[in-house]
Amino acid sequence: MGIKSSKKTSVLKGCLVLMRPPNLPTAAADIITGAAIAGFFATGWVEIPQEIIVDFILLTLASVFLYAGGVVLNDVFDLKIDTEERPERPIPSGVVSLKTAAFLGGSLLFFGIILSFASNLYAGFVALCLAVSILLYDSKAKHHVFFGPLAMGFCRGLNLLLGMCILGLPPFSKWIYIMIPIIYIFGVTLISRGEVHGNNKKNIIFSAILYSLVIFFILFYNSTDIDVLLQVVPFLLLFGLAIFIPLVKAYKINSPSNIKKAVKAGVLSLVVMDAAIAASVSNWWVGIIILLLLPLSLFLSKRFLVT
Repeated sequence: MGIKSSKKTSVLKGCLVLMRPPNLPTAAADIITGAAIAGFFATGWVEIPQEIIVDFILLTLASVFLYAGGVVLNDVFDLKIDTEERPERPIPSGVVSLKTAAFLGGSLLFFGIILSFASNLYAGFVALCLAVSILLYDSKAKHHVFFGPLAMGFCRGLNLLLGMCILGLPPFSKWIYIMIPIIYIFGVTLISRGEVHGNNKKNIIFSAILYSLVIFFILFYNSTDIDVLLQVVPFLLLFGLAIFIPLVKAYKINSPSNIKKAVKAGVLSLVVMDAAIAASVSNWWVGIIILLLLPLSLFLSKRFLVT
């Protein structure tokens, strides 16, 4: 009994590792930000109908499920590569079987889609497109130098759009916001190209340019009011410090260790970026709510790998 129980515990822990818990709050942050762009927080919590609050919770859970499913299936498709480069990962090490991991990843995607349709039809179709995009990235696109980062960014853009569907299909004038995570994640993914072997200074320079574009966009697009600028700037300062300090270190000492730290900072700083976007389109306190997810991500990152 003791051996069986220990084995089950190891499998459960392995499945948890596959889902990359530190990254999951960043998926929830996208939904809160998308909802802010859609005007969900315009009236305050008290005046929001209860059924819309339920929809908001459903979409948040759906996003977490979709993200978790995506990263699990990423390891499923990466079995051959991980066997050579990361043999300690749950699947190549034998802790979690390929069949179990595939079932887990597929189930998470399925429930993410179902929860989105339970919110509203538009959100359901966006979730369906997101799930397909995730599968395309995991299976094919990630191996391409250009389309890999683009596909990853596109998945993040769709996740933000999922949150924007909280009140139905958002007006197309607001769809421009999905370009922010697309550009940002393109940059983060470029950096990750050197996680194993290092030597990616050119990618780091290009990523720094993309990071700067994101900050410029958030600062000036729809932020002509001085009061809005004042509430956005503190978030952007924190965001800039969080992403550029490890990026500069990775450029100076271009080792796999420093590159991994820059990638980790890029992924977890999605929360800060989302907080800045929310503060630029909604109330400052919405940004603070999103920012509160960062300590959770940092706490989990000390116990589980981010990449």
